[in-house]
Amino acid sequence: MMADDAVAEPPAVEQVAEPAPPPPAAETVSEPEEEEEPVPAPPEFSARSGLRDDIPPAPEEADDDYSHFEHEPPFRRRRNMLKLWTAAAALFAAIAIGIVAAVSYWGVPDWVPIARPVFAQAEPDLLLEFPPEKQDRRTLPNGTEFFGASGTVTNVGTTVHNVPPILIVLRDARERIVYSWEVPPPKTKLAPGESVTVNEAVTDVPRSAKFAEIGWKPS
Repeated sequence: MMADDAVAEPPAVEQVAEPAPPPPAAETVSEPEEEEEPVPAPPEFSARSGLRDDIPPAPEEADDDYSHFEHEPPFRRRRNMLKLWTAAAALFAAIAIGIVAAVSYWGVPDWVPIARPVFAQAEPDLLLEFPPEKQDRRTLPNGTEFFGASGTVTNVGTTVHNVPPILIVLRDARERIVYSWEVPPPKTKLAPGESVTVNEAVTDVPRSAKFAEIGWKPS
């Protein structure tokens, strides 16, 4: 080691600069504070229901198809239909009774397409006799078709009876009616046991007429 070596100098200490003092604060002009609006207190809860008093109750649930603006009839449909059916049934019954009464009094009209009896029912205690051997069907020399019939009406009862008109019907070979006419009785009333003779003849009857049927005329 060399004697003349210089003694080592201590390391230099770095000097830290002191921070500069802050600048003086600028003077600020204070503005007047705005008055704050009071915040409303929260709504109180009802001790009875536990709900807030300011909340309206929820509307009741309604049918989706129902409208408050829809027109409502002033009556119930079901009750009205029952009244209509009752009135219709009463009207039908009245018409049916009227028809039955009219038919029983005047008979079935000719325009009604139903089968009608050719003769009326037998009169009680009145015996109508027109034997076939007393029926005359022939062609006259001048070519006219002639039919004649002879018979009797007898009251076999014990009281006086009215004699209704007599009906003579001519039929062809197929039993179709080809001619008919009404014969008024010689007497309108017969006493018990009384009898009256009926003689009737017509001309220009159809050539197809083969036989005759005789009975009481329907009313």
